[in-house]
Amino acid sequence: MKKIAVFASGSGTNFQSIVDSVHSGKLQAKVELLVCDKPDAFVIERAKAAGVATFVFNPKEYKSKPDFEREIAEELRNRGVDFLVLAGYMRLIGNVLLEHFPGRIVNIHPSLLPSFPGKDAIGQAIEAGVKVTGVTVHFVDEGMDTGPIIAQEIVRISPFDNRTTLQQKIQDVEHTIYPETLTHLFMTSMHKVQ
Repeated sequence: MKKIAVFASGSGTNFQSIVDSVHSGKLQAKVELLVCDKPDAFVIERAKAAGVATFVFNPKEYKSKPDFEREIAEELRNRGVDFLVLAGYMRLIGNVLLEHFPGRIVNIHPSLLPSFPGKDAIGQAIEAGVKVTGVTVHFVDEGMDTGPIIAQEIVRISPFDNRTTLQQKIQDVEHTIYPETLTHLFMTSMHKVQ
């Protein structure tokens, strides 16, 4: 069974959907750790309620990204973590973690990449006036939302959608596609190892 660390910066709805999928038996994994860069983020409460250990840090207390990533990497190594799962983690992953977990870091993004990468993808889609957006699960590389795509699902934008309604539609898809994609990914990686 894969041990995963979930990285999140906000309310943690994707963290919750992953934890729920593990508890229901749909996702064969163990959520070993929550890594959070915002000490007041609600996702920390979700982790406590789920009995998941947390590594909470304030990036401003470190001299550089490599400094805090080295500390995170050490924690992940000590816990035997296999995969890093980014779920609303609002920082680019740096070389330290990329080198420690090559091909084992995944992210979910609220658009059909390569359209609308980076921050506020939902706002970008509304601003552009597109009729279709979606959700992408992808491997993480050194770029911003540029890694190889694993799975995508379309979300249609109706003329009546606003930021709130579109965000809800996208989150509904995220909460299904992420656990399903992780299940498939972990099964595939197990076959490769054997």
